[in-house]
Amino acid sequence: SPTAVRPSLILHLPTNQLTTTTPQTNSNNTRLLLPSASSSSRHPSSIMLSRLARSVFSQTRTTHIASAPLRSLTNCGETQMRHAVSIRRNAAGGARRSLPPVVSASEAVKAIQSHQTVYVHQGVCAPDTLIDAMVERHNELRGVSVIHLHIEGKSRHSSAEFKDSFRINAPFLGASTRKAVDEKRGDFIPVFLSDVPKLYRKGIIPIDVALIQVSPPDRHGFCTLGLSVCDARAAIESARYVIAQINPSMPRVYGDGVVHISDFDTVIEKDSPIIIKDSEELSPEAIAIGKNVASLIDNGSCLQMGIGALPDASLMALTGHKDLGIHTEMFSDKLVDLVEAGAVSGMNKAQDRGKIVSSFLAGSKKLYDFVNENPEVLMLDVEYVNNPSKVALNRQMCAINSCIELDLTGQVCSDSIGPRIFSGVGGQVDFMRAAAISEGGKPIMVLNSCTSRGESKIVPFLKTGAGVVTTRAHVHFVVTEFGVADLFGKNLRQRAVELIKIAHPKHREALEKAAIERLGPLL
Repeated sequence: SPTAVRPSLILHLPTNQLTTTTPQTNSNNTRLLLPSASSSSRHPSSIMLSRLARSVFSQTRTTHIASAPLRSLTNCGETQMRHAVSIRRNAAGGARRSLPPVVSASEAVKAIQSHQTVYVHQGVCAPDTLIDAMVERHNELRGVSVIHLHIEGKSRHSSAEFKDSFRINAPFLGASTRKAVDEKRGDFIPVFLSDVPKLYRKGIIPIDVALIQVSPPDRHGFCTLGLSVCDARAAIESARYVIAQINPSMPRVYGDGVVHISDFDTVIEKDSPIIIKDSEELSPEAIAIGKNVASLIDNGSCLQMGIGALPDASLMALTGHKDLGIHTEMFSDKLVDLVEAGAVSGMNKAQDRGKIVSSFLAGSKKLYDFVNENPEVLMLDVEYVNNPSKVALNRQMCAINSCIELDLTGQVCSDSIGPRIFSGVGGQVDFMRAAAISEGGKPIMVLNSCTSRGESKIVPFLKTGAGVVTTRAHVHFVVTEFGVADLFGKNLRQRAVELIKIAHPKHREALEKAAIERLGPLL
């Protein structure tokens, strides 16, 4: 039966009792350990549950608060319930679990045993304090599999020095973990980003221990997963044991990352600066690409974009547009500028109308301040955010993605340089297909015409060993600094002609010759 919001759930404890207080029990046997509403010493952005409830009423479809299940209080769409409740209830009638002890990092990671699988929170949320404590036990541990997406920070567990103790198993690589896979001390999992949470929820990759980082609990005991919900919520749901670093510097962000403190088995407290990712300086080529992308996008479109110079340049060129919507797996600083320019309203979205939807983000303090306690921003589970059938419900969905190289038939390599894994499959295919089936949607692939060494990125054939992430059938629009190629409905010879037109002029003759040798006389 629906669980109404009850005053008996609201308990007041001084903030300084977070590490010392014996958990309190209410009449429903729900134990809460909560900071005082009047205390702001731990985190300046503690929120009232009623504020979460108020955000529901701004949606197109609202739910009466008195009759709504507690789990729907952050409902942000008509097709999927959002969650604001304990997600690891024990089996005894769904009662909330006991409150976790607050311990040192070295004590917390004693839960990790040899040959277990350890999950690490993604992106800028990677809890370095817990990772370091785990690595300090390297002499005791053997054969620990560490699974995570791209993470920022030191990633000490991926060092060759600890190869007998830890081996990464990653669906997406970053700068700190590529070397481990290059040297065959780590593994890469090719999988769509939308499917990663399923690996945990279905037990395909069972998780023994999850290491996560959260914002401090509000006075109702709810923390948030901050800047990365992504696959973290699925990991918490699925893990046998969850260790959380409570970080007062972590922004408090609404959506699926609202998690009760009782969902953690152990917590540590550590105020650590959040990693800053500064925007790249935009080259003239990137600015030209951004303008070409902007020429394809109509007012009222819904956008997905990545991080980096080319997505940033595209956003910068859209400041004169109106009523844009955002449904993207990630975003960075340039989106804040677009919002401040008045170009984003989200009012034409079919899903999560009026909301900026994402799954993780990275950027500057300006970005982190923008999302902190901002009811306009929803950080949601990537299984939902990247679900093509959900994304495609938004009209005029425009997916802007970049790649490493693209051949003359339209095949795209985005995850490797030849056989060397560089990143991962990610959400590119999720969004490219969603945009293609969206009414008025446009899948857009962007790339510089040349590498930094002057080599053409439009090639006759992909490098030996390169992975095809996005097939030629998925690719519609290709954009370089020299223009736009529309490949949809074109045969291989026609595609080659269009792509040669937007290649760098110094490479066009060689590309034309290669195309004729492969495909015959061009049209």
